[in-house]
Amino acid sequence: MPSSTVLILNGPNLNLLGVREPQIYGTETLADIEEACLERARRLGLAIDFRQSNSEGELIDWVQEARDTAEGIIINAGGYSHTSIALLDALTASDLPTIEVHLSNIHKRDGFRHHSYVSLAAKGVIVGLGGFGYELALDAIARLIIARN
Repeated sequence: MPSSTVLILNGPNLNLLGVREPQIYGTETLADIEEACLERARRLGLAIDFRQSNSEGELIDWVQEARDTAEGIIINAGGYSHTSIALLDALTASDLPTIEVHLSNIHKRDGFRHHSYVSLAAKGVIVGLGGFGYELALDAIARLIIARN
């Protein structure tokens, strides 16, 4: 039986993890997070498609493609979380279970970070646990996929 695929999307500036504001985002790189996700997904019997883009339009295109290629979405939309109604619309239209992840606790930061449009499309949100939040999101999405099937 083929594995269910989970699309893991990372938004702008997440390619700079490990060097960008390590006091906020830690020293783990995006490659480190991807490696941990691959291992966790393997144990859960999932396949992952792990991507990063600084482009809002590319993220939206990938969400739209996921309708035909994935059974769930994990997304850290970075700054687009707080600004992108278009990304919210794409996630809503995907009709896929979605978990939102943020490395830092956005509720302990600047006021404009307290609101996330992405949250309106997400089944759940994990904040403030660094890269480990992605692993927890994989656990959650696995349960959502089982419940949906």
